[in-house]
Amino acid sequence: MIQCAFAMAFSDWQGELSLTVTNGATVAHVLQAARTELQHRGVPIDDHFWGAAPVGVFGERCERDRVVFEGDRVELYRPLTVDPKQARRERARQSQTEKGRNPLTAKPRRGG
Repeated sequence: MIQCAFAMAFSDWQGELSLTVTNGATVAHVLQAARTELQHRGVPIDDHFWGAAPVGVFGERCERDRVVFEGDRVELYRPLTVDPKQARRERARQSQTEKGRNPLTAKPRRGG
């Protein structure tokens, strides 16, 4: 048996669970153990999302058939609500409108 962790952050629940799984367990096994634990705690589970969401270990995406090792932290990632590039463009556009200039194309000041 090995100790590993499961982490996710959603509106219904945010946190990390400590789990014990068998040697040779995969990310999918950890997800199943975490799902069972969360259901016992009364956390609502979206079946479609849970099966399709991207997963990773310590911030690096991986497949669900990856074997986990002692101390690994398996993470379930939520989808982005806004495209980061589009959000940056919107902030730049808003700043340009408010100040009458575009901070992304402004020339740097000389001196100090």
